[in-house]
Amino acid sequence: MTKKIFHSILLAAVFVLLASLVIIMGCLYDYYRNVQEKQLRDELHLASYGVETGGSGYLEQLASPYRFPSVADYRLTWITADGEVLFDTHVPAAEMENHSDRVEVREALAEGESEGVRYSQTLTERTLYCAQRLSDGTVLRISISQLTVFALAMGMLQPILLTAIIAVILSALLAHRMAKSIVAPLNRLDLDRPLENDAYEELSPLLGRIHQQHRQIEAQLRELRRKTEEFEQITENMNEGLVLLDGKGVILSINPAAQKIFHADNSCVGQDFLVVDRNHEVSLAIQTALKGGHSEIRAGRNGREYQFDISRITADSLTAGTVLLAFDVTEQATAERSRREFTANVSHELKTPLQSIMGSAELLENGLVKQEDVPQFVGVIRTEAARLVRLVEDIIHLSQLDEGIAPAREQIDLLELADSAASALRERAEERHIDLSVSGENLMVDGVRSFLYEMFYNLIDNAIKYNLDGGKVEAVVLAGDTGATVSVKDTGIGIPPEYQARVFERFFRVDKSRSKASGGTGLGLSIVKHIAQYHHADLNLHSTVGEGTNISVAFSADK
Repeated sequence: MTKKIFHSILLAAVFVLLASLVIIMGCLYDYYRNVQEKQLRDELHLASYGVETGGSGYLEQLASPYRFPSVADYRLTWITADGEVLFDTHVPAAEMENHSDRVEVREALAEGESEGVRYSQTLTERTLYCAQRLSDGTVLRISISQLTVFALAMGMLQPILLTAIIAVILSALLAHRMAKSIVAPLNRLDLDRPLENDAYEELSPLLGRIHQQHRQIEAQLRELRRKTEEFEQITENMNEGLVLLDGKGVILSINPAAQKIFHADNSCVGQDFLVVDRNHEVSLAIQTALKGGHSEIRAGRNGREYQFDISRITADSLTAGTVLLAFDVTEQATAERSRREFTANVSHELKTPLQSIMGSAELLENGLVKQEDVPQFVGVIRTEAARLVRLVEDIIHLSQLDEGIAPAREQIDLLELADSAASALRERAEERHIDLSVSGENLMVDGVRSFLYEMFYNLIDNAIKYNLDGGKVEAVVLAGDTGATVSVKDTGIGIPPEYQARVFERFFRVDKSRSKASGGTGLGLSIVKHIAQYHHADLNLHSTVGEGTNISVAFSADK
């Protein structure tokens, strides 16, 4: 802005200077010309009087510059009415041509006086003429040569240029100082507080509008910061990964959950998404989203399974970028696999006893069984049918636990419930000479009686099934650090370390032959796990092959 003001002032000053020079020279030249014309007329009148009184002798005296130096620059010519030159101060009369065709001579003869101007061929000089008719009919003419404006200007070119250069330099210095002084108040403006500035009064309306706009901008910035903070709080606390990309696939924002998924940090903002993840399928989905499509992809990351939803972001019907949402579907995928495995296992578990029942029934129906063997086949049918009933009951029970369907909760004495379950299984333990005992404290918990009874029953039943003849099973109820703890310990065959993490899965059996022989459904410990989860209890297993297994359930007093 300072430069623009400086140039404007300098150009204005130079223009004024040039215009002033032209006007001054024109005025001076006009004044000089008027003075000369007046002097020329005065000299003509004096000379006319002299010729009237003194004749040609007077003219001869004027022709001597030594006697009349004041008229040396003038040229006097005496001409007859026929145009013959009688006398000339500069050229002998005999050498001069007839002047009857000269304009000034004709006008003087006709009107008594005349004036005229003639320019040289180079336009650098002009000649002024004045002529007067005398009483005897002759004409006296006086003339003088003077420089034209052009010649005068050319003659004064050097001083004019010198003056102009000095004037331009002074104008430049003055323009620079003026520009700085004009801009200085503007540079001192405090736009944060525009109404408090002591600047030009003419700027008051502008400063008022700036103040109003400043308040509006501050309000918009506050709202933007609030929304940004709100957006950051939401995205930072999201369990889902969120990545925002612009129209070129460059990362605009990535929340902590997404950073964890892609092993990235905030430094990746501003970089291409390919720097973070080079998965071809995801990259292709981003390109599809930029073209208006929508993609859902499942892919594994960090040992977990994620679903990536990629969609286009539009602004004014134009593509502004894409949004990538990553959902952790590991549990869902695991549940789906479990359901598929459960369905397959149920089909297998149902098929085996049904085939046994059908086989025995067909043999009996076709009379292929000896009479003495009929009770045996009927027993097989009864055993397999009972096994089917237990299997269906366990499946129904698991379904109820999965759906959260349960009777009303009540205060239950765990020691009493453990003793009740042990009593129901004591006969089976005695058949194998297994010492079954229940001990501990009468501790109360809030729970579902039927569920907790089945938990004790399955734990003790399992301890008997996988025990050695003559072994021990001990159920203990004690007060733990956070609440009641129930443990069922046996001296059985134990569980190998590689299977310990899977024993609570549905239909999983470590020793399948022993389980089938004892009529187990493979769902006992899975039901125990679900009952413990339902009561917010912690389930722990400790087992050593050849020494036995200890399964404990720790209840929390505040749940």
